[in-house]
Amino acid sequence: MNFDLRGKKSTTLHAIILGVFSTAFGALLAFTDILTADEIALRMAEDLQASLVQVIPPAIHDNNPVKDSITLKEGAKDLIVYRALKDGKVTGVAYEIAGNGYAGEIKLILGVDAEGKILGVRATAFKETPGLGDKIDAKKSDWITRFNGLSMGNPPREKWAVKKDGGQFDQFSGATITPRAVVTAIRKGLDVFDHNKARILEVRS
Repeated sequence: MNFDLRGKKSTTLHAIILGVFSTAFGALLAFTDILTADEIALRMAEDLQASLVQVIPPAIHDNNPVKDSITLKEGAKDLIVYRALKDGKVTGVAYEIAGNGYAGEIKLILGVDAEGKILGVRATAFKETPGLGDKIDAKKSDWITRFNGLSMGNPPREKWAVKKDGGQFDQFSGATITPRAVVTAIRKGLDVFDHNKARILEVRS
Protein backbone atom coordinates (compact mmCIF):
# COMPACT_ATOMS: atom_id res chain seq x y z
CA MET A 1 0.00 0.00 0.00
CA ASN A 2 2.81 2.39 0.93
CA PHE A 3 4.62 1.47 -2.29
CA ASP A 4 1.59 2.45 -4.38
CA LEU A 5 1.27 5.76 -2.56
CA ARG A 6 4.88 6.63 -3.14
CA GLY A 7 4.52 5.68 -6.80
CA LYS A 8 1.52 7.95 -7.21
CA LYS A 9 3.35 10.83 -5.52
CA SER A 10 6.36 10.28 -7.79
CA THR A 11 4.16 10.28 -10.91
CA THR A 12 2.39 13.44 -9.79
CA LEU A 13 5.69 15.17 -9.09
CA HIS A 14 7.03 14.22 -12.52
CA ALA A 15 3.85 15.53 -14.15
CA ILE A 16 4.15 18.83 -12.28
CA ILE A 17 7.81 19.21 -13.24
CA LEU A 18 7.04 18.40 -16.87
CA GLY A 19 4.19 20.89 -16.86
CA VAL A 20 6.40 23.61 -15.40
CA PHE A 21 9.12 22.97 -18.00
CA SER A 22 6.57 22.93 -20.84
CA THR A 23 5.03 26.20 -19.67
CA ALA A 24 8.43 27.83 -19.24
CA PHE A 25 9.58 26.65 -22.68
CA GLY A 26 6.38 27.92 -24.29
CA ALA A 27 6.79 31.26 -22.58
CA LEU A 28 10.41 31.45 -23.77
CA LEU A 29 9.37 30.75 -27.36
CA ALA A 30 6.65 33.38 -27.20
CA PHE A 31 9.08 35.90 -25.73
CA THR A 32 11.64 35.10 -28.45
CA ASP A 33 8.97 35.56 -31.14
CA ILE A 34 8.09 38.97 -29.71
CA LEU A 35 11.75 40.01 -29.67
CA THR A 36 12.42 38.84 -33.25
CA ALA A 37 9.12 39.90 -34.87
CA ASP A 38 10.17 43.53 -35.24
CA GLU A 39 13.58 42.54 -36.60
CA ILE A 40 12.05 40.16 -39.14
CA ALA A 41 9.59 42.84 -40.25
CA LEU A 42 12.46 45.31 -40.61
CA ARG A 43 14.48 42.88 -42.75
CA MET A 44 11.46 42.20 -44.96
CA ALA A 45 10.92 45.94 -45.43
CA GLU A 46 14.58 46.41 -46.32
CA ASP A 47 14.43 43.56 -48.85
CA LEU A 48 11.32 45.08 -50.42
CA GLN A 49 12.93 48.51 -50.69
CA ALA A 50 16.05 46.97 -52.26
CA SER A 51 13.92 45.16 -54.86
CA LEU A 52 11.85 48.24 -55.68
CA VAL A 53 14.96 50.34 -56.30
CA GLN A 54 16.02 47.84 -58.97
CA VAL A 55 12.73 47.99 -60.89
CA ILE A 56 11.60 51.58 -60.27
CA PRO A 57 14.35 54.17 -60.95
CA PRO A 58 14.53 56.69 -58.08
CA ALA A 59 14.69 59.52 -60.62
CA ILE A 60 11.07 59.01 -61.70
CA HIS A 61 9.43 59.52 -58.32
CA ASP A 62 9.41 61.83 -55.32
CA ASN A 63 7.45 59.57 -52.97
CA ASN A 64 7.88 56.29 -51.14
CA PRO A 65 6.16 53.66 -53.33
CA VAL A 66 5.62 51.40 -50.32
CA LYS A 67 3.45 54.04 -48.65
CA ASP A 68 1.48 54.73 -51.85
CA SER A 69 0.48 51.15 -52.57
CA ILE A 70 -2.94 49.88 -53.59
CA THR A 71 -4.39 46.38 -53.50
CA LEU A 72 -5.94 44.68 -56.51
CA LYS A 73 -7.99 41.51 -56.53
CA GLU A 74 -6.43 38.94 -58.84
CA GLY A 75 -8.58 35.85 -58.71
CA ALA A 76 -8.61 34.64 -55.12
CA LYS A 77 -5.46 36.57 -54.23
CA ASP A 78 -4.74 40.14 -53.26
CA LEU A 79 -2.01 41.83 -55.29
CA ILE A 80 -0.17 44.76 -53.74
CA VAL A 81 0.85 47.36 -56.32
CA TYR A 82 3.56 49.79 -55.25
CA ARG A 83 3.13 53.10 -57.03
CA ALA A 84 5.82 55.65 -57.87
CA LEU A 85 4.52 59.22 -58.09
CA LYS A 86 6.08 62.46 -59.24
CA ASP A 87 4.30 65.80 -59.06
CA GLY A 88 1.14 63.96 -58.05
CA LYS A 89 1.05 61.60 -61.05
CA VAL A 90 1.80 57.89 -61.23
CA THR A 91 5.06 57.41 -63.15
CA GLY A 92 5.58 53.73 -62.51
CA VAL A 93 4.41 50.74 -60.53
CA ALA A 94 5.85 47.49 -59.26
CA TYR A 95 4.26 44.26 -58.09
CA GLU A 96 5.09 40.63 -57.55
CA ILE A 97 4.62 38.05 -60.29
CA ALA A 98 5.39 34.33 -60.25
CA GLY A 99 5.97 31.36 -62.54
CA ASN A 100 6.45 27.62 -62.18
CA GLY A 101 10.10 26.83 -62.80
CA TYR A 102 12.01 23.56 -63.00
CA ALA A 103 12.52 23.32 -59.23
CA GLY A 104 9.41 25.09 -58.02
CA GLU A 105 7.90 28.53 -57.87
CA ILE A 106 9.90 31.49 -59.16
CA LYS A 107 9.00 34.82 -57.57
CA LEU A 108 9.81 38.04 -59.38
CA ILE A 109 9.07 41.72 -59.04
CA LEU A 110 8.02 43.61 -62.16
CA GLY A 111 8.33 47.36 -62.65
CA VAL A 112 6.21 49.07 -65.32
CA ASP A 113 5.95 52.73 -66.30
CA ALA A 114 2.67 54.61 -66.83
CA GLU A 115 2.65 53.63 -70.52
CA GLY A 116 3.04 49.94 -69.81
CA LYS A 117 6.74 49.67 -70.66
CA ILE A 118 8.91 47.49 -68.47
CA LEU A 119 11.20 49.44 -66.17
CA GLY A 120 12.83 46.33 -64.76
CA VAL A 121 12.36 42.75 -63.63
CA ARG A 122 14.20 40.95 -60.83
CA ALA A 123 14.00 37.43 -59.48
CA THR A 124 13.42 37.60 -55.74
CA ALA A 125 13.10 33.91 -54.82
CA PHE A 126 13.73 30.65 -56.67
CA LYS A 127 15.34 27.22 -56.35
CA GLU A 128 16.53 26.69 -59.91
CA THR A 129 19.63 24.64 -60.72
CA PRO A 130 22.91 26.48 -60.07
CA GLY A 131 24.79 27.14 -63.30
CA LEU A 132 21.66 26.67 -65.42
CA GLY A 133 18.36 28.08 -64.22
CA ASP A 134 19.93 30.54 -61.83
CA LYS A 135 20.86 32.73 -64.80
CA ILE A 136 17.58 34.53 -64.15
CA ASP A 137 19.42 36.17 -61.26
CA ALA A 138 20.81 39.56 -62.33
CA LYS A 139 23.95 38.78 -60.34
CA LYS A 140 24.61 35.73 -62.53
CA SER A 141 23.61 37.03 -65.96
CA ASP A 142 22.18 40.07 -67.74
CA TRP A 143 19.39 37.95 -69.25
CA ILE A 144 16.70 39.38 -66.97
CA THR A 145 17.62 42.95 -67.95
CA ARG A 146 16.77 42.34 -71.62
CA PHE A 147 13.09 42.91 -70.88
CA ASN A 148 13.68 46.57 -70.04
CA GLY A 149 11.77 48.90 -72.36
CA LEU A 150 9.54 46.15 -73.77
CA SER A 151 5.76 46.05 -73.44
CA MET A 152 2.70 44.10 -74.51
CA GLY A 153 2.79 44.91 -78.21
CA ASN A 154 6.57 45.29 -78.35
CA PRO A 155 7.06 42.50 -79.19
CA PRO A 156 3.62 41.31 -80.35
CA ARG A 157 1.82 39.05 -77.88
CA GLU A 158 2.56 35.89 -79.85
CA LYS A 159 6.28 36.61 -79.56
CA TRP A 160 6.18 36.69 -75.76
CA ALA A 161 7.73 33.23 -75.53
CA VAL A 162 11.17 31.63 -75.69
CA LYS A 163 12.58 30.93 -79.13
CA LYS A 164 11.98 27.22 -78.73
CA ASP A 165 8.25 28.01 -78.53
CA GLY A 166 8.30 30.42 -81.47
CA GLY A 167 8.95 33.56 -79.43
CA GLN A 168 11.80 36.04 -79.44
CA PHE A 169 13.45 35.39 -76.07
CA ASP A 170 16.55 33.28 -75.58
CA GLN A 171 16.36 30.16 -73.48
CA PHE A 172 19.34 28.82 -71.55
CA SER A 173 21.40 25.94 -72.87
CA GLY A 174 20.10 22.85 -71.09
CA ALA A 175 17.43 24.80 -69.25
CA THR A 176 14.32 25.86 -71.15
CA ILE A 177 11.74 25.49 -68.39
CA THR A 178 13.14 28.29 -66.24
CA PRO A 179 13.23 31.09 -68.86
CA ARG A 180 9.89 29.91 -70.24
CA ALA A 181 8.38 30.32 -66.77
CA VAL A 182 9.84 33.81 -66.41
CA VAL A 183 8.68 35.00 -69.84
CA THR A 184 5.20 33.64 -69.19
CA ALA A 185 5.08 35.33 -65.79
CA ILE A 186 6.13 38.68 -67.26
CA ARG A 187 3.55 38.41 -70.04
CA LYS A 188 0.83 37.74 -67.48
CA GLY A 189 2.18 40.58 -65.37
CA LEU A 190 1.80 42.99 -68.27
CA ASP A 191 -1.76 41.74 -68.72
CA VAL A 192 -2.43 42.68 -65.11
CA PHE A 193 -1.30 46.23 -65.83
CA ASP A 194 -3.39 46.48 -69.00
CA HIS A 195 -6.53 45.11 -67.33
CA ASN A 196 -6.21 47.39 -64.30
CA LYS A 197 -4.56 50.45 -65.85
CA ALA A 198 -7.30 52.93 -64.92
CA ARG A 199 -7.31 51.80 -61.29
CA ILE A 200 -3.53 51.69 -61.07
CA LEU A 201 -3.02 55.18 -62.47
CA GLU A 202 -5.88 56.77 -60.53
CA VAL A 203 -4.74 59.37 -58.00
CA ARG A 204 -7.34 60.74 -55.64
CA SER A 205 -6.79 64.18 -54.18
